[in-house]
Amino acid sequence: MKLIRFGHANQEKPGVIINDKRYDVSGFIPDYNETFFETDGLAKLAAIIEEHGTNLPVADEDARLGSPVARPSKLLCIGLNYADHAKETGAPLPPEPVLFMKSTTAVVGPDDNVMIPKNSVKTDWEVELAVVIGKKASYVDEAEAAECIAGYVLHNDVSEREFQLERNGTWDKGKGCDTFAPLGPFLSTADEVSDVDNLRLWLSVNGKTMQDGTTANLIFKIPFLISYVSQFMTLLPGDVISTGTPAGVGLGFNPPVYLKPGDVIELGIDGLGTQKQTVVAYSK
Repeated sequence: MKLIRFGHANQEKPGVIINDKRYDVSGFIPDYNETFFETDGLAKLAAIIEEHGTNLPVADEDARLGSPVARPSKLLCIGLNYADHAKETGAPLPPEPVLFMKSTTAVVGPDDNVMIPKNSVKTDWEVELAVVIGKKASYVDEAEAAECIAGYVLHNDVSEREFQLERNGTWDKGKGCDTFAPLGPFLSTADEVSDVDNLRLWLSVNGKTMQDGTTANLIFKIPFLISYVSQFMTLLPGDVISTGTPAGVGLGFNPPVYLKPGDVIELGIDGLGTQKQTVVAYSK
């Protein structure tokens, strides 16, 4: 299944994509949130689609898409999880996953504007594969981690490098700014992704390819990441873990290249759709 949320910001309705067409399931399901995933919502949604199929109300194909997951309790990210990205940033390969958080207020839709923060001079891009947690998970064994996966989603881990690396603190300072976590266009359930360890992911800025990698190069694979993170905190249904980015970020160029108002970012992952964002200056 492919899950979408559509409509104006903070007023999104849940929907699905069937044969590349959007359908509205808000008459059956309030939202794709923690409660939905916690109460076996995916199975219920599958039953709804099985019963009603293309007789479901049609959703406007031109409607804005929001994040396919309503505001999660946590948006967790893994840093330096591709060897080529670690090398370009001058960082050593991590012996354990580097873990940081993005604020949930950073979450926006896949084609919403990316806003450069106030006083920012080093706003950067990162195409990433993110996994959505389907059930409560604490101290999960790696062998059982797959049972905790609801699906996968495309994520642009937008980052402000000065805030992240030069402001004397954790990476979170440069990761959680407003609009810094575009998610979508849809959540693809795990059964629809045949080989999650061999997906191409790419990103371009103003039509120029900056990143072109594959999840085959992940240092720490998804089952290990779920197990690892669950040793430190309970993962709740609907939580998102973003798995890292390949080489080609702005920080890695010599000299570095950063985003400016008017730039257009496009990115995608095999089977998980594409995003397109316009970069805008800070505004209240």
